[in-house]
Amino acid sequence: MSDRAAGARPPAPPAAPPAAGPPRRLRAPLGTLTAALAAFGYVGAVDPNQPGHYPVCPLRHLTGVLCPACGGLRSAHALAHADLAAALAANALLVAACAAGAAFWAVWAGRAARGLRTAGPRPRAVHWWALGGLLLVFTTVRNLPFGSGLAP
Repeated sequence: MSDRAAGARPPAPPAAPPAAGPPRRLRAPLGTLTAALAAFGYVGAVDPNQPGHYPVCPLRHLTGVLCPACGGLRSAHALAHADLAAALAANALLVAACAAGAAFWAVWAGRAARGLRTAGPRPRAVHWWALGGLLLVFTTVRNLPFGSGLAP
Protein backbone atom coordinates (compact mmCIF):
# COMPACT_ATOMS: atom_id res chain seq x y z
CA MET A 1 0.00 0.00 0.00
CA SER A 2 1.42 3.39 -0.93
CA ASP A 3 1.77 6.30 1.48
CA ARG A 4 -0.86 8.17 -0.45
CA ALA A 5 -3.42 5.46 0.07
CA ALA A 6 -2.65 5.38 3.79
CA GLY A 7 -3.80 8.99 4.18
CA ALA A 8 -0.40 10.67 3.98
CA ARG A 9 -0.43 14.14 2.55
CA PRO A 10 1.81 15.18 -0.31
CA PRO A 11 4.79 17.25 0.75
CA ALA A 12 4.11 20.94 1.26
CA PRO A 13 5.57 23.33 -1.27
CA PRO A 14 8.67 25.15 -0.09
CA ALA A 15 8.01 28.29 1.94
CA ALA A 16 8.35 31.56 0.11
CA PRO A 17 11.42 33.57 1.06
CA PRO A 18 10.72 36.47 3.42
CA ALA A 19 9.83 39.68 1.67
CA ALA A 20 12.64 42.19 1.40
CA GLY A 21 12.13 45.53 3.07
CA PRO A 22 10.18 46.63 6.10
CA PRO A 23 7.29 44.63 7.52
CA ARG A 24 3.94 45.32 5.88
CA ARG A 25 2.62 47.19 8.92
CA LEU A 26 5.45 49.76 8.65
CA ARG A 27 5.11 50.46 4.94
CA ALA A 28 2.53 53.25 5.25
CA PRO A 29 4.36 55.21 7.98
CA LEU A 30 7.70 54.81 6.19
CA GLY A 31 6.16 55.77 2.84
CA THR A 32 4.65 58.87 4.42
CA LEU A 33 7.99 59.79 5.98
CA THR A 34 9.74 59.29 2.63
CA ALA A 35 7.25 61.57 0.87
CA ALA A 36 7.58 64.27 3.55
CA LEU A 37 11.38 64.13 3.45
CA ALA A 38 11.35 64.27 -0.35
CA ALA A 39 9.11 67.35 -0.27
CA PHE A 40 11.28 69.08 2.33
CA GLY A 41 14.39 68.05 0.40
CA TYR A 42 13.03 69.61 -2.79
CA VAL A 43 12.00 72.83 -1.06
CA GLY A 44 15.35 72.88 0.73
CA ALA A 45 17.19 72.56 -2.58
CA VAL A 46 15.06 74.95 -4.65
CA ASP A 47 15.00 78.28 -2.82
CA PRO A 48 11.53 79.87 -2.76
CA ASN A 49 13.16 83.24 -2.01
CA GLN A 50 14.35 83.32 -5.63
CA PRO A 51 11.57 84.37 -8.02
CA GLY A 52 10.38 82.06 -10.75
CA HIS A 53 10.68 78.70 -9.00
CA TYR A 54 7.17 78.46 -7.53
CA PRO A 55 3.81 79.96 -8.48
CA VAL A 56 2.63 83.02 -6.58
CA CYS A 57 -0.23 82.84 -4.08
CA PRO A 58 -3.35 83.70 -6.11
CA LEU A 59 -5.13 85.30 -3.14
CA ARG A 60 -2.22 87.60 -2.38
CA HIS A 61 -1.65 88.33 -6.06
CA LEU A 62 -5.28 89.28 -6.71
CA THR A 63 -6.24 90.92 -3.40
CA GLY A 64 -3.07 91.63 -1.42
CA VAL A 65 -4.43 89.57 1.48
CA LEU A 66 -2.07 87.05 3.08
CA CYS A 67 -3.61 83.57 3.21
CA PRO A 68 -2.71 81.16 6.04
CA ALA A 69 -0.19 79.43 3.76
CA CYS A 70 1.62 82.57 2.59
CA GLY A 71 5.25 82.22 3.53
CA GLY A 72 4.86 78.46 3.93
CA LEU A 73 7.45 77.56 1.30
CA ARG A 74 9.95 80.03 2.77
CA SER A 75 9.24 78.57 6.20
CA ALA A 76 9.74 75.00 4.94
CA HIS A 77 12.97 76.08 3.24
CA ALA A 78 14.23 77.55 6.50
CA LEU A 79 13.22 74.38 8.40
CA ALA A 80 15.09 72.26 5.86
CA HIS A 81 18.16 74.37 6.62
CA ALA A 82 17.56 74.17 10.42
CA ASP A 83 16.89 77.91 10.72
CA LEU A 84 14.02 77.96 13.22
CA ALA A 85 14.00 81.74 13.65
CA ALA A 86 13.57 82.34 9.90
CA ALA A 87 10.95 79.58 9.70
CA LEU A 88 8.91 81.15 12.50
CA ALA A 89 9.22 84.58 10.87
CA ALA A 90 7.99 83.27 7.51
CA ASN A 91 4.99 81.25 8.79
CA ALA A 92 4.70 80.33 12.47
CA LEU A 93 1.57 78.26 11.83
CA LEU A 94 3.44 75.98 9.43
CA VAL A 95 6.18 75.40 12.03
CA ALA A 96 3.52 74.42 14.60
CA ALA A 97 1.81 72.18 12.03
CA CYS A 98 5.12 70.47 11.21
CA ALA A 99 5.79 69.85 14.90
CA ALA A 100 2.29 68.42 15.37
CA GLY A 101 2.66 66.32 12.23
CA ALA A 102 5.98 64.92 13.43
CA ALA A 103 4.44 64.02 16.79
CA PHE A 104 1.44 62.32 15.18
CA TRP A 105 3.75 60.46 12.79
CA ALA A 106 5.93 59.24 15.69
CA VAL A 107 2.89 57.87 17.53
CA TRP A 108 1.62 56.23 14.32
CA ALA A 109 5.00 54.65 13.51
CA GLY A 110 5.50 53.51 17.10
CA ARG A 111 2.10 51.83 17.22
CA ALA A 112 2.71 50.21 13.83
CA ALA A 113 6.12 48.93 14.92
CA ARG A 114 4.57 47.29 17.97
CA GLY A 115 1.84 45.72 15.84
CA LEU A 116 -0.95 47.73 17.48
CA ARG A 117 -4.00 49.08 15.72
CA THR A 118 -2.78 52.23 13.98
CA ALA A 119 -6.09 53.90 13.22
CA GLY A 120 -6.39 56.44 16.01
CA PRO A 121 -9.36 58.54 16.95
CA ARG A 122 -11.04 60.13 13.99
CA PRO A 123 -11.54 63.90 14.07
CA ARG A 124 -15.09 64.95 14.76
CA ALA A 125 -16.86 68.00 13.39
CA VAL A 126 -15.81 70.10 16.38
CA HIS A 127 -12.14 69.45 15.54
CA TRP A 128 -12.59 70.61 11.96
CA TRP A 129 -14.45 73.73 13.13
CA ALA A 130 -11.67 74.48 15.63
CA LEU A 131 -9.04 74.11 12.91
CA GLY A 132 -11.04 76.38 10.59
CA GLY A 133 -11.39 78.93 13.40
CA LEU A 134 -7.65 78.82 14.07
CA LEU A 135 -6.88 79.38 10.39
CA LEU A 136 -9.38 82.26 10.24
CA VAL A 137 -7.94 83.96 13.35
CA PHE A 138 -4.36 83.48 12.14
CA THR A 139 -5.24 84.90 8.71
CA THR A 140 -7.10 87.86 10.19
CA VAL A 141 -4.40 88.75 12.73
CA ARG A 142 -1.51 88.52 10.27
CA ASN A 143 -3.34 90.93 7.92
CA LEU A 144 -3.94 93.58 10.62
CA PRO A 145 -1.35 96.21 11.59
CA PHE A 146 -0.78 94.81 15.10
CA GLY A 147 -0.22 91.32 13.68
CA SER A 148 2.45 92.34 11.20
CA GLY A 149 4.93 90.17 13.11
CA LEU A 150 3.08 87.12 11.73
CA ALA A 151 3.35 88.33 8.13
CA PRO A 152 6.14 86.84 6.00
